[in-house]
Amino acid sequence: MKRTYRAMQVTTPGILDLVERDVREPGRGEVLIAVEACGICGADAGDIEGADPSLQPPRVPGHEVVGRIVMLGDAVPSIWKVGQRVGVGRLGGHCNECVQCRQGRFELCRNQPFVGASCDGGYAEMMLARGTGLVSIPDELNSEEAAPILCAGIATFNALKKCGAEAGDLVAVFGIGGLGHMAVQYARRMGFKVVAVGRGEDIAELALKLGAHVYIDTNREAAAERLNELEGAKAIIVTIASASAASPLLSGLAPGGRLVLLGAGKDPLAVSGGLLVGGERGVVGSITGSPYENEKTLDFSVLAGVRPMIETMPLENAPEAYERMKSGDVQFRIVLTMEKSRHAHQ
Repeated sequence: MKRTYRAMQVTTPGILDLVERDVREPGRGEVLIAVEACGICGADAGDIEGADPSLQPPRVPGHEVVGRIVMLGDAVPSIWKVGQRVGVGRLGGHCNECVQCRQGRFELCRNQPFVGASCDGGYAEMMLARGTGLVSIPDELNSEEAAPILCAGIATFNALKKCGAEAGDLVAVFGIGGLGHMAVQYARRMGFKVVAVGRGEDIAELALKLGAHVYIDTNREAAAERLNELEGAKAIIVTIASASAASPLLSGLAPGGRLVLLGAGKDPLAVSGGLLVGGERGVVGSITGSPYENEKTLDFSVLAGVRPMIETMPLENAPEAYERMKSGDVQFRIVLTMEKSRHAHQ
């Protein structure tokens, strides 16, 4: 095995630098992964722009990671083997000790790292990860297409499972980007009547191709009014972080409907108490999910033929890929590849 590996670290907030790092052996409960692919997510912007410059070594971002185990630390469960292909999402592994873990709500563990933010992520050829955060990758998915499913996939898949809608109900997806293009596919294959809500006619054809039955262009019509013409949405999945854009959609919910927020923006969401009480409507947030839920998402993706739309770029082009992601010049996910690391364990 190599003694060093290449990584993209945030030496200065907002700047990615390609460096060579020494390989570290995994600690208790950890594994060492030779990374094969890592998706670039919109949430990476917060990790990169807001990185703590006092960290030594500086942080490596990236939380849509797929690779192979090359070394096991002590006390790693026997289900994980050297050479096995695994993934790591945003949640870096639960502690098995806090109240939430004892309740089996591992995604809400208060003592787990956020990959790429509070621990190093996958913009690198090698990565250490907690065994409790590992996800088994199906053979039917290649590493590049599996990577975005570990974040954009599970976030939207779980949101749809929690939204309260049943097969045949009308479900709207607001924002047809990295998350939204996955949500539309999942919603169609779960049996919902799918309404895609976006900005501009240029995306209409693609939204319908992905599985939407109806496309609403917010540049041309009020989304809530159109939803009410369709008798209201049982659920609206909001994939963007703008609360001000999401608030007007509340009136497009049918009685008993839910607005499910995925974007973790800081601005407040304006909600009419009368609208909620009068129609028993609700607003809920949805985090990504546990490793087990991630595996369910991957399996469903295989069974239903759901795939992210991606393009790939090599690790050394991460700064360019990151800037393209921020500019919106990609449909819909860029995935970094680490060809050299595919043989790092040899």
